[in-house]
Amino acid sequence: LGMEMARHTCIGHVEIDKFANISYQAIHQPKKEEFYAEDITKITNETWKGLAGTVDIICAGFPCQSFSISGKRQGFNDTRGTMFFEVARAAKQIKPRFLFLENVKGLLSHKSGRTFAVILGTLDELGYDAQWRVLNSKDFGVPQNRERVFLIGCLRGTCPREIFSFGDSGSEAEKEHKPATNAIATRYGNALGSGSYIIENRKTIIQVGNINPKKEELFDGNPQPGRVYVADGISPCLNAMTGGNRIPYIISKATESIRRLTPCECWRLQGFPDWAFDRAKAAGVSDTQLYKQAGNSVTVPVIYWVARRLRWGTQPKN
Repeated sequence: LGMEMARHTCIGHVEIDKFANISYQAIHQPKKEEFYAEDITKITNETWKGLAGTVDIICAGFPCQSFSISGKRQGFNDTRGTMFFEVARAAKQIKPRFLFLENVKGLLSHKSGRTFAVILGTLDELGYDAQWRVLNSKDFGVPQNRERVFLIGCLRGTCPREIFSFGDSGSEAEKEHKPATNAIATRYGNALGSGSYIIENRKTIIQVGNINPKKEELFDGNPQPGRVYVADGISPCLNAMTGGNRIPYIISKATESIRRLTPCECWRLQGFPDWAFDRAKAAGVSDTQLYKQAGNSVTVPVIYWVARRLRWGTQPKN
């Protein structure tokens, strides 16, 4: 959605989670000719190669926990067996101009930085120059404290500008150009004037308690489940919630009542307009899966900000 707001056109996707794919189909209503595969590991090199010349950007996220750095292997070989290798394998065959990768901030320090070094080495072997930046969703108009690292791989010899300039920041970018629902109204007719994005940049996080009396025993000592926040702060980082146990709670100063965030509110915290959530909900996706999808998603306005730089460089046009 963030890419399309910056006038990029999606021509295909890969999604192994059947519920996430139901939401995707309901929201985007892709054309029949759009490329789709369920399992990236089963896509052949020949299939990827068939997309060469039609793809400018590959967007992907991948888990870093599966990396195992051992022995004397280096570069491309060190990534085999991981989801990052699958992205790299696709890039090797397609050779798009850009790779747009997202991950948790901890990727930079995973295994004392060796994992990230392997990623950079792999991109170098594939012919891509890399630049990266940690961005926080709270700086882009949504009240959620969510730090993520965004890495851009640019095919060597094709990048005249830096995507992430030293000195720019999320808050400055937010002032520069805020997302608007009518930016994609040409494809999504009900986007115009319906379900505006949250533009509420709050800087403080205020936790007032935890409703779980034995929170230290839950999820291996993770204090996240049951946490309660006041409504006039910003939300902590949403995670891949699979039900009610990990959903943040808020307390109303007026009534002193405690309630958990709704699935729609969690989608709003990721910058999704209400019409997109409504389509997924109407498709029969359960609240459990809607919570999970919010936690697994990327923040739309952040993607939009980067996507404009992929299209126009560091001085995007309106």
